[in-house]
Amino acid sequence: MLFNKTAAYSATINRFPNHAARPLIGITGNFGDRGLELGEGYYTSIEAAGGIPVAIPPTDNAPLLLTLLDRIDGLVLSGGADINPLYLDEDPVRALGGINPKRDSSELLLTRLAYDRQIPILGICRGIQMLAVALGGTIRQDIYTDDEATDPMIKHSQQMSRGVASHFVQAEEGSLIADIYGQTHFAVNSFHHQAVGLPGDKLRITARSADGVAECVESTERKSVLGVQWHPECFLLEGDKSQLPLFRWFVEECESFRKAKDVHDAVLTLDSHVDTPMFFEQGVHFDHRDPMVRVDMHKLTEGRMDAVIMAAYLKQEGRSTDELLAATAKANSLLDEIEDMVQTTKGVQIAYTPKDLFRLKNTGKKCIMLGIENGYAVGLDVQNVERFRRRGVVYMTLCHNGDNDICDSAMKSEKSWGGLSPFGREVLKEMVRTGMMIDLSHAAETTFYDVLSEVQVPVVCSHSSSRALCDHTRNLTDDQLRALAERGGVAQATFYPGFLRTPGEEATIDDAVRHIMHMIDVAGIDHVGIGSDFDGDGGVPGLDNEAEMLNLTRRLMAEGLNLAQLRRLWGGNFIRVMSQVQYRGSVKYNDL
Repeated sequence: MLFNKTAAYSATINRFPNHAARPLIGITGNFGDRGLELGEGYYTSIEAAGGIPVAIPPTDNAPLLLTLLDRIDGLVLSGGADINPLYLDEDPVRALGGINPKRDSSELLLTRLAYDRQIPILGICRGIQMLAVALGGTIRQDIYTDDEATDPMIKHSQQMSRGVASHFVQAEEGSLIADIYGQTHFAVNSFHHQAVGLPGDKLRITARSADGVAECVESTERKSVLGVQWHPECFLLEGDKSQLPLFRWFVEECESFRKAKDVHDAVLTLDSHVDTPMFFEQGVHFDHRDPMVRVDMHKLTEGRMDAVIMAAYLKQEGRSTDELLAATAKANSLLDEIEDMVQTTKGVQIAYTPKDLFRLKNTGKKCIMLGIENGYAVGLDVQNVERFRRRGVVYMTLCHNGDNDICDSAMKSEKSWGGLSPFGREVLKEMVRTGMMIDLSHAAETTFYDVLSEVQVPVVCSHSSSRALCDHTRNLTDDQLRALAERGGVAQATFYPGFLRTPGEEATIDDAVRHIMHMIDVAGIDHVGIGSDFDGDGGVPGLDNEAEMLNLTRRLMAEGLNLAQLRRLWGGNFIRVMSQVQYRGSVKYNDL
């Protein structure tokens, strides 16, 4: 029947809504004599699974790729020619087939940039090999002749229809691919002679054929990254829907990613504690994607994070007059360095108030707030509290690891004061008077309760997790969480591995989510937030830097948290306390 363009248009516009938000999924195209080419199976499989496919032509135009990556919600690396072994510092073997240099360079860059942005990635055939090369692994140039070839090898280049399975693969128990297919032993098609060699540290091989050839790789960091050596897109063209579970899984991951981006665009995301200034003296480039630090402009942008509070950290040293003066000078020097970094970095400003945070988000700028980690910075001069407050410091932890002249610490404590010292009570009064938040992370339990009995303003713990789940003195007991909530305060869950799991056990993003949800259960959604402790040894697989905060939002959404709850968790609760404390304080915005 001839297509009726008028009827089709009418059928589309004469209903509401006439559109539905679906994930936009980029598929890398092949590059041949006619230019961009893309097999029908790729886009029909994505469409059948609920995604919107769009073809990506090979290009080394970095601004174009960056713009594209801001738009898409998932990336499919499609099949095609062999990968140039020179990218692996290898000479070609005789069996090497045709290569496409333009496509190789484009996809290597695209894959790495997509990975940095936490974009879900599905690699198919050549695509699994591209994943390995881009993320630090290796490939086998020819599985029939290299040192890993076995006798006998099964046939990996079928001559029957591509939409028909030709051999079996065996997946690991508990692997993602086994979960997707609902079994560990299943049949796939096969037409290739290259394969993944070593997967590198970001991927692991989770399925193999009978001759040991790698058939599937998955993320070691619990990310939405998966590669398969077979061609699942060919089956649907033959009317076989057996491979659709793979595409449905992928589209669901892309939809989760799309929704997480929407959340970060809609709410103000604040990380209440990072220690990045500790690295400034090592020549960190904050405007680069610097591998030395977990927080920089690139990672903030990739994770769609709006604000961080940078702590001027002071190690607890001696308490002689000279050492106390040196501590105060060190705090001021660190604050100077933060201000200098902001002055020389495009797209970031210091925020002093909640109003600043929202104003800067609306203008597309990132925000840095100032904090002090360790009241040791005050020395024995209580007037330093107001001096720091007038510099814009929004909170100060009363101590760090070890007692000081203000209070006892949760770690390395000699129980010097049994909680707060007399001088510490003066410091508290001055913090309340000037509008500086009291931060009880690092404080001993005795100090914690002394503070709650001493002040009427809500207090915060900028980076502490749950002691019920990990018995560490730096964490908060359930009773402390309830007491904090009763006073209107906030506990900011942190990602230091030793505060998430018992030492010797690997902590991951799973544990971070577990702590957050437990803290919400105990204290309530209005009294929990997020303070990563990035660059202060915070960071776990799946949640290792500011770019990966999107992964946390995806996981929290999967736990059932809605937009309103995420708004509170991602900064709303902490900002509420900041507003209350600053409103009652004598040092106002215009004074700073």
